[in-house]
Amino acid sequence: MTSASLLTARPAAPLKGTVRAPGDKSISHRSMILGAMASGVTDIEGLLEGDDILATARAAEAFGATVERHPDGKLGDGRWRVTGQGALKAPAGVIDCGNAGTGVRLLMGAAAGYPIDVTFDGDASLRKRPMKRVTGPLASMGARFAWNADEDRLPVTLSGGGLTAIDFVQSVASAQVKSAILLAGLNATGVTTVTEPEKSRDHTERMLRAFGATVDVEEAGEGWIVRLAGGQTLTGTTVAVPGDPSSAAFPLAAGLIVPGSEVTVEGVMLNPLRTGLFDTWREMGADLTIANHRVSGGEDVGDITARHSALKGVVVPEARAASMIDEYPILAATAAFAEGRTIMRGVGEMRVKESDRITLMVNGLRACGVAVEEEAEGFIVTGGPVAGGATVATAHDHRIAMSHLVLGLAAQAPVSVLDPEMIATSFPGFVEMMRGLGADIGS
Repeated sequence: MTSASLLTARPAAPLKGTVRAPGDKSISHRSMILGAMASGVTDIEGLLEGDDILATARAAEAFGATVERHPDGKLGDGRWRVTGQGALKAPAGVIDCGNAGTGVRLLMGAAAGYPIDVTFDGDASLRKRPMKRVTGPLASMGARFAWNADEDRLPVTLSGGGLTAIDFVQSVASAQVKSAILLAGLNATGVTTVTEPEKSRDHTERMLRAFGATVDVEEAGEGWIVRLAGGQTLTGTTVAVPGDPSSAAFPLAAGLIVPGSEVTVEGVMLNPLRTGLFDTWREMGADLTIANHRVSGGEDVGDITARHSALKGVVVPEARAASMIDEYPILAATAAFAEGRTIMRGVGEMRVKESDRITLMVNGLRACGVAVEEEAEGFIVTGGPVAGGATVATAHDHRIAMSHLVLGLAAQAPVSVLDPEMIATSFPGFVEMMRGLGADIGS
């Protein structure tokens, strides 16, 4: 990854080749946190070694776990070992989560169950992100929070222990909120219940079972009810981290929009709660095929090939948002090349990610000559020739940066993004991978 403060993507020749997706970010976070909470050794393969995950690894170590690269591992292969003590210990200093929103929210849930005091903080971007969506239900369970200033923003000091289970009904499905509550529920008195109106990603439920916990899931309309009894202990295990579909989306999107391209990404997780983008692309007419479908580490995985396609605009079902909330920026970039309108609604959560992703995508696409309508809870992209020729503000958001760089590969003129360094938080090696496929991306 270049250290320049500006990256430029230039119209590309056909992209060709096979690459491997980096490890899934969601599972990487959870493997570190559950490994720290468990008794014994957890061996991890395929861990995403991005900045966000390394911040969570440092936090796990601060909570008393031993975290080290696997004795047989080396930089870049994702082989790590976490040795937990069966409980989180009070850290000696502040837990700095960097830019990791998932990391801090899940760590809050985990720490809430232990009689310890912990101060959580992060970088300037993370300090802008709302925390009460997690601290609210944790406080209902008995955790105490002392805010430094704004009672919704970091830094905050948590005092844990003495929790009581709750029945929590989510108005908007959120895997982060659900996961924080379930992790706290492990050490709460009673049975903790989380009800979701739509199904959010279920990696926490799957991984808790892999670590020896009992988690019950009951279908409830379009969503489900998740139950977990308190007083359960976790035992170290082996975790094989599959490829991240959110990261795989970027080279696959380039394959769809750059004429003459054929790009394969190997080892991509195909959990049905994470494949909403792929379903949407197919509805748009994408030539997207899956081979070598298999099960690895308890998750469905496969090799996905994307070929240049004539895309058409669609109405994305609002109920699909929970399965692809992080993929709307790259969907919007591909929609810019589709015939007609792509309507994306019910995605207000995009405004409280690393940035206001709706406004940033709208502004960036408009700067590149794309017709976009912004709404409070979504946006509409009308496709056509994409002029490009713009320098796009990213607000240090990795997905905004990568989405516009992919856009620039098929635009009529180069597209530059400011502050691209944050790409390393989720996709170290992104630029090198894209160049290996034939993309012209550089300073």
